[in-house]
Amino acid sequence: MQNLQIELLQLLQQDCRLPLEKIAVMLGQKPEAVGAMIDDLEKRGIILRYSPVINWDKTDKDRVEAMIEVRVTPQRDEGFDAIAKRIYRFDEVKTVYLMSGAYDLLLLVEAHSLKELGYFVSTKLSVLESVTGTATHFVLKRYKSDGVIFEGDIQDKRMAVNP
Repeated sequence: MQNLQIELLQLLQQDCRLPLEKIAVMLGQKPEAVGAMIDDLEKRGIILRYSPVINWDKTDKDRVEAMIEVRVTPQRDEGFDAIAKRIYRFDEVKTVYLMSGAYDLLLLVEAHSLKELGYFVSTKLSVLESVTGTATHFVLKRYKSDGVIFEGDIQDKRMAVNP
């Protein structure tokens, strides 16, 4: 992948609402060329979606988030992919990672309540034949997500430059 495409992806990841003209200036390209690059990256499945980072704690939405470590038995000829596919189809599951170390999969899950999340773990996840164990960790507070600091001192720490 070209360096220009990498730079474009990094800009979009930081702020996908940047106007095309501004991105073009930042990359030293014409807006038409940048638009064509974005279209190509979308068609190739490199850019999958544009989404904001939301601080749900500042909304009225009731939700519980958890990270679940899952130990599984890989399936013959399919490894971890088949069980990961079964798991990521559940509505509660927002993210699935294959991990190295003490467990195999890491799930980021969300439910409306602790009870719903417990129901998911006990009746949907733990009963899968390939799942040999789980450990659930509830998110108590989010400080930073996708490079965005949620609370605290987020002011610009750069020193002012005087001419």
